[in-house]
Amino acid sequence: MSVQVVSAAAAAKVPEVELKDLSPSEAEPQLGLSAAAVSAMTPPAGGGDPEAPAPPAERPPAPGPGSGPAAALSPAAGKVPQASAMKRSDPHHQHQRHRDGGEALVSPDGTVTEAPRTVKKIQFADQKQEFNKRPTKIGRRSLSRSISQSSTDSYSSAASYTDSSDDETSPRDKQQKNSKGSSDFCVKNIKQAEFGRREIEIAEQEMPALMALRKRAQGEKPLAGAKIVGCTHITAQTAVLMETLGALGAQCRWAACNIYSTLNEVAAALAESGFPVFAWKGESEDDFWWCIDRCVNVEGWQPNMILDDGGDLTHWIYKKYPNMFKKIKGIVEESVTGVHRLYQLSKAGKLCVPAMNVNDSVTKQKFDNLYCCRESILDGLKRTTDMMFGGKQVVVCGYGEVGKGCCAALKAMGSIVYVTEIDPICALQACMDGFRLVKLNEVIRQVDIVITCTGNKNVVTREHLDRMKNSCIVCNMGHSNTEIDVASLRTPELTWERVRSQVDHVIWPDGKRIVLLAEGRLLNLSCSTVPTFVLSITATTQALALIELYNAPEGRYKQDVYLLPKKMDEYVASLHLPTFDAHLTELTDEQAKYLGLNKNGPFKPNYYRY
Repeated sequence: MSVQVVSAAAAAKVPEVELKDLSPSEAEPQLGLSAAAVSAMTPPAGGGDPEAPAPPAERPPAPGPGSGPAAALSPAAGKVPQASAMKRSDPHHQHQRHRDGGEALVSPDGTVTEAPRTVKKIQFADQKQEFNKRPTKIGRRSLSRSISQSSTDSYSSAASYTDSSDDETSPRDKQQKNSKGSSDFCVKNIKQAEFGRREIEIAEQEMPALMALRKRAQGEKPLAGAKIVGCTHITAQTAVLMETLGALGAQCRWAACNIYSTLNEVAAALAESGFPVFAWKGESEDDFWWCIDRCVNVEGWQPNMILDDGGDLTHWIYKKYPNMFKKIKGIVEESVTGVHRLYQLSKAGKLCVPAMNVNDSVTKQKFDNLYCCRESILDGLKRTTDMMFGGKQVVVCGYGEVGKGCCAALKAMGSIVYVTEIDPICALQACMDGFRLVKLNEVIRQVDIVITCTGNKNVVTREHLDRMKNSCIVCNMGHSNTEIDVASLRTPELTWERVRSQVDHVIWPDGKRIVLLAEGRLLNLSCSTVPTFVLSITATTQALALIELYNAPEGRYKQDVYLLPKKMDEYVASLHLPTFDAHLTELTDEQAKYLGLNKNGPFKPNYYRY
């Protein structure tokens, strides 16, 4: 390697090249179970735990710091000679002329330094040529190829959340067909199906119980003849549930229960597989009800089962198609809001079909509501605001299972957490867990984040919103969008400013602004994702509840709302234990007799509170 010392004027002629690191790409009656439900819960001959799905192939190790193009450009690749000091053989010369015309200063010890009046730069002849050529080649080949494959072609979860599609045409105005020629669906873009299929395959790896149920029961087809109309979040996890129901013999038609939570690529994959799906991310309110109606109002197709999340589908059929509602064989509901609406119908004597309350099953309450929200609250806030939680003051409205999960996560991250609650039992739990119980009015001026998770309406009113500090973040972790009075913010004196997908600044006349996430809708499924393993527990519970209601003999379930049988709850939990290599202890005959239990369960009475 040759070294040239050139003047500043000469160096100015050399084009500067920007070097960048290249990183790698990136209380109801409990009755017996139906024969079909028992059969689905019975292991195949030979016993043993269901086989866990094979783990995905391991990634090759990332290249070490000494390999790749980045290492070739690093300082470690070769030492740069120092131009500030050079040894001279004659220490007596204090002032000498440099060979390029500049002067050099010589210290008594023989060190020669350049005079400050002449600016010099170091150029490496062989490296200069290398730098001028290599980035151009990399930029045109490797980098452009990476962009086309990773950004443009990929429809991953993150891409779906940002929804950067340039096509603003409403799916209702498009004429689309899948590869089989069917057009009985309405999704954003059927061409995204291949990417959605990959996401579904990933989800299957984290849903061992549902896959085991599919394997055990698909031969018997316990849902043969079932026509299920569903209204849930349309995600990769829901797709695994729908395909499991199809494998068990059911016909399904599906709509989304939330206008922001649909993964467009997953909806496309389902439509390509033959499922009539009517959903896309960013529906309007009119689109939302249109999609539900398209699922229900089909010539020659009468649904006999409902799987609902929030009660909107049940409410629509009950109000608009009363004759159809009377022919429904059973309803499975998984949300607080939907269950509350079912109990209202039952109390008024208007519920003419049996319904299963999945929300209050132990496997739903403790796992989906508590453990799922404990992780997804942080994910949703991070993706939308990039904020740091340490030291932030947060108020969580409601200390049910969702509130408990949110509070635990935020406390662990160093936040100062306040809780509001109407129930003295939940309030006492909050106090015993180390949270300060307050009224919202007492802390609304000082908190940095407001989170609602009550299932109620008008928890955060316009008065609260007016009193919030500048840049306060407001979001909802409850199912419905009624908890925050968003409608009161749509007035002429307030300015709405879209910052990024699902993030709005609402600006007051004095310049104060709040950060509203997902327009007050469910944060985690609108702005991020939820853990697949937890949804496996909920989805398996839903599938078993559908099997039970559909196959139950006439008279077992009356026109009322029922809790999931305890035996079924325990079975769902047992299907997930092999994932952790967990081993249950078995009761001896003497122990079982002493406790008055069956050795195989159920192990807790219906009134037991976990």
